[in-house]
This record gives sequence, C-alpha cells and structure tokens, in this order.
Amino acid sequence: MISLDGPTQKGIDSKSGTTHFGFQEVPIEEKPRMVAAVFDFVASRYDLVNDVLSLGIHRLWRRTAIRLSGVGPGDRVLDVAGGTGDFTTRLAAMVRYEGLVVLAEINDTMLQLGRARLENHIAVGNVRYVQADAENLPFSDDCFDCVTIGFGLRNMTDQDAALESMHRALKPGGPLVILEFSHPTVRGFQPFYDFYSFKVMPLVGRVITGGGSGFRYLAESIRVSPDQERLKNMMERAGFERCEYFNLSGGIVAVHRGYREG
Repeated sequence: MISLDGPTQKGIDSKSGTTHFGFQEVPIEEKPRMVAAVFDFVASRYDLVNDVLSLGIHRLWRRTAIRLSGVGPGDRVLDVAGGTGDFTTRLAAMVRYEGLVVLAEINDTMLQLGRARLENHIAVGNVRYVQADAENLPFSDDCFDCVTIGFGLRNMTDQDAALESMHRALKPGGPLVILEFSHPTVRGFQPFYDFYSFKVMPLVGRVITGGGSGFRYLAESIRVSPDQERLKNMMERAGFERCEYFNLSGGIVAVHRGYREG
C-alpha cells in the first residue's frame, strides 16, 4: 500500500500568494490555467472515464444529489461547473418547459461539449449556457430557486469566494446542493482507496485518454479538499443555514445541502 505525504485540506495562503494544485503549491494566478489544461485534455473522454472509473456508480451519486435539491416544475436552477451536462440534463426534465436551467462552466472546451451533448441528444428548450467563473458569477442577486454543483468545487482557486457568489445568486429559501468527493468514513478502507486513486486511476486514464498526469492531479485534489465537516463549516461561513451532508459509498462522496435564508 502507498502512503500519502502530501498536504491535506489546504486552501489559499494569502501570505505566500500560493494555493494547492493537487499536492503542489503553485502561485494563485497559475492554478486556473493549470486546471483548465487538465480539463481541456480529458474533456472529450470525460463521460467515458467517469463511467469506467466509478463502475457507473457516479450516476447514482448524481441522482441522489438531484433528488435532494427538491427542484420542481417552473423552477430556475443554476448548474455551476456544469461540464458536459449530467446535472443539467436531469434538472431540465424536472423543471419542465416552464422552468429554466442555466449551465455555467468556466472551461470553454467542457462548455461546448456540454452544449453539443444536450442540443444533439435531448430536446430541451429550457436550458441556457454561460461561460462563467463560479467565484464571480455574472447573475443578479436573488436570481435562482436552486444552485447545484457536481464535482467542481475542489477545482476552484478560492472556494470561499465561490460559495459566497452562489449564496448571492440564490433566492431566499433556495438550496445549494454540492456533490463532491470527500473523505472515506469506513475504518480500514483508506489504504485500498489510496491504491485505487494513485495507481489504478492514472493507469486507466492513460489507457483511455493517452495521458495519466491529469488523473494524478484529480486524485490529489480530492485529498487536499475539505472533508465533510470542514465543507459544512465553509458553507455556514458563506451565509448558508440548515447545512447538512449525506455520505455516499462510505464517504467517498458526500452531498452537502444548505439554504439561503430570507
């Protein structure tokens, strides 16, 4: 088994002007470019990789998160870091034609793939696409009934700023639902999870995409991301109330939910 000697749960260091990119410490201004390069490379095989690496279980994780959103007909929903549109597809069906889903994604390659996927394979007239930075969302205050984000928060440079921006965009009473990799809670599971993450994932990624370094970053980014309690505390600090989380698959993934109160 391998051991982890890298940093854990670190964010922006304002004194040194650095933040984490996996286990590396990099200048704050460099991280967005480095993350963009990872997703530019994996974008065309992103959905296939998710299916293979999770054995399809990611679809159940997403379904659980969407159910916890409580979204219904006529709602206006913002899907932050919407990528290739997995959340948006499900949300669009739930809000129906009288509602609206905005897929917001900072990476142009992922955004274009998501748009092509939705427009070519499902008939939806209630979806809009916006290239946007989650840390500074270009929407007015009190704009959406619900905000969702799936597997995107850990890639953001300033997660606190992103949470505050999403809080601002929500209508009073609206929920934020975050689906994100977290920290396993099953005793004795960590060594096996480490082996899979740092040995199997890069190998499978290399076979599917022709490169494995991006998958090493993705595995490392999970280890340095907030655990369940810390993310809950971050949401509360950003102004969310009634915050809670639901562990899935033994804590490999967690759904966090909090509300903007009026």
